[in-house]
Amino acid sequence: MKVKTVDFFLILLLICNINFSQRIQNNLTIKDSIFEQSKRSLRLKRLINDPLTPSKAAFYSAIIPGLGQAYLGKAWKIPIIYSAIGASLYYFDLNNKEMNEYRNAYKRRLNGFFDDRFLELAIPITTEQLLLGMEFHKNYRDIALVLAALSYMLNILEANVSAHLLQFNVSEDLSVTPNLIIDEEIRGLRLALKF
Repeated sequence: MKVKTVDFFLILLLICNINFSQRIQNNLTIKDSIFEQSKRSLRLKRLINDPLTPSKAAFYSAIIPGLGQAYLGKAWKIPIIYSAIGASLYYFDLNNKEMNEYRNAYKRRLNGFFDDRFLELAIPITTEQLLLGMEFHKNYRDIALVLAALSYMLNILEANVSAHLLQFNVSEDLSVTPNLIIDEEIRGLRLALKF
């Protein structure tokens, strides 16, 4: 009987200890999150008040794509930037390999070798079609390179614009009060807007 009572109290003590530990852990988590939020708000205020923030963000993005967005606290944009640049570079590489394959097959045919994979297709590709395929892949390779450069420049521009928008004043007391005045001397209406 005493053993069961002691076991019961030990289990009860253990449950209370776990519950107390969880409360302490939850309080620490809340304090940590409040501390993190205050750190973020201080960092945001510092970014808003620094007049060089847009140029710093653009410079950081020029060095490493996405670094300016991380500097501004908008790291969710980084995968989008790397996806755009990476897809462009992937298609550049793909079209470059295809162009080289068409060019090599064309050169071999001019030298009298007819052993390329394009002759083994269900509908064989002629020598003139090899030139057309080479030009096709060359054009798309060049377009992919231009898109990669545009993605890189857009990354820099986006970091700069985001930093400028951080510093844009959006206060609660922005209002427009229209005032319609009837002027009898001039015989007309005048509209005055007060900001």
